[in-house]
Amino acid sequence: MVSKGDEHHTVPLSVLLKRELANEKVERPEITHGQACQSKKGEDFTFIKTECKRVLGDGVTTFSVFALLDGHNGSAAAIYSKENLLNNVLNAIPPDLNSDEWVSALPRALVAGFVKTDKDFQERAQTSGTTATFVIIEGWVLTVASVGDSRAILESAEGGIYYLSADHRLECSEEERERITASGGEVGRLNTGAGTEIGPLRCWPGGLCLSRSIGDMDVGEFIVPVPHVKQVKLSSTGGRLIISSDGVWDAISAETAFECCRGMPVDAAASQIVKEAVQYKGLRDDTTCIVVDILPPEKADPQKPAPTTKKQVKGVFKAMFRKKHLESSSHAGKEEYFEPDYVEEIFEESSASLSERLDSKYPVCNMFKLFMCAVCQVEIKPGEGISIHAGTADPKKLRPWDGPFLCSSCQDKKEAMEGKRPSGASRYSSGSDD
Repeated sequence: MVSKGDEHHTVPLSVLLKRELANEKVERPEITHGQACQSKKGEDFTFIKTECKRVLGDGVTTFSVFALLDGHNGSAAAIYSKENLLNNVLNAIPPDLNSDEWVSALPRALVAGFVKTDKDFQERAQTSGTTATFVIIEGWVLTVASVGDSRAILESAEGGIYYLSADHRLECSEEERERITASGGEVGRLNTGAGTEIGPLRCWPGGLCLSRSIGDMDVGEFIVPVPHVKQVKLSSTGGRLIISSDGVWDAISAETAFECCRGMPVDAAASQIVKEAVQYKGLRDDTTCIVVDILPPEKADPQKPAPTTKKQVKGVFKAMFRKKHLESSSHAGKEEYFEPDYVEEIFEESSASLSERLDSKYPVCNMFKLFMCAVCQVEIKPGEGISIHAGTADPKKLRPWDGPFLCSSCQDKKEAMEGKRPSGASRYSSGSDD
């Protein structure tokens, strides 16, 4: 593969599927998983559901879901998300889609599901919040949606490390800091008096260290639930996925996490990662890990350790995606040739704008019902729906009859997230640990 500069090319899902049909049929992977946790506050929760069956336009198939929810200011938001997020996502997917259409619909459905979960939880007037790293595995395709600072990281069987989630700490993104201040929030460190500032950057009011989460109604709605979504396709050689809370990633690197559990079965691997993190920094926070092995059927035996072979590659982070690996490699600027990627990126979007995330550039948007709220899925009478383009400054979008549409309640939510009206927040916490 030749890569120049920061060029970035995703591979359309239809191309990948046609590629498979042109060759022999690829068997679906076998998936095994294990998890481990050492609790400090009792606010980390996991959600695991394997072999979920669904009827499609082209038959019956299955998918698996793995999610990690790291709560803060109490566990209510994490528990609510654990109980409702999957259903909200699935309800946003139109019925009667075939397999490739269903996978293509996931990114948009994840955005709608996250926002609906946040909106419904805030109506309970509870001030808790949570991160969410939510993974759907369908065949060899992994779709990851994330808000907050829990992470999902993949190592392919060929030895490449792929970062599938985004870190929404305010320290990490100038763009997110600018978005929050433009929407009416303030970003700064804790002021202890006499001009002394300590600790990480926080959003005020509320003192949250994150720019995106579910819940947190007391902080302000410029802390949005719109997830970063990345969709990739593994080769049939498979790989290992680690989903962990910040209790792990604050202590050890991705490379250390994979190395410390290499060759171990999934349960032992999850325990080893947690042990490694706690040994390094002590038990300062809930420390939770899910390990998922995605393997060819003949290699999948939960009693046997995962393959230990690791292909040597050039550069420190050879396996970052095409748009990132040049800037991340220790060989940046010295060479342009990289060995072929064994994980192909299908889709990635990180905008916090609900209008952009629900816009027509998304795949299969014409499959979404015209008179249905794009977020909460309630029916809208003709003439009552509000276009997601309403109020836009873009002259190309000034057509209020263009969908998708929102109900009045979800339109209010959208405007609050964009700072176009005051948030419903009335109480402010003194600061959060996340």
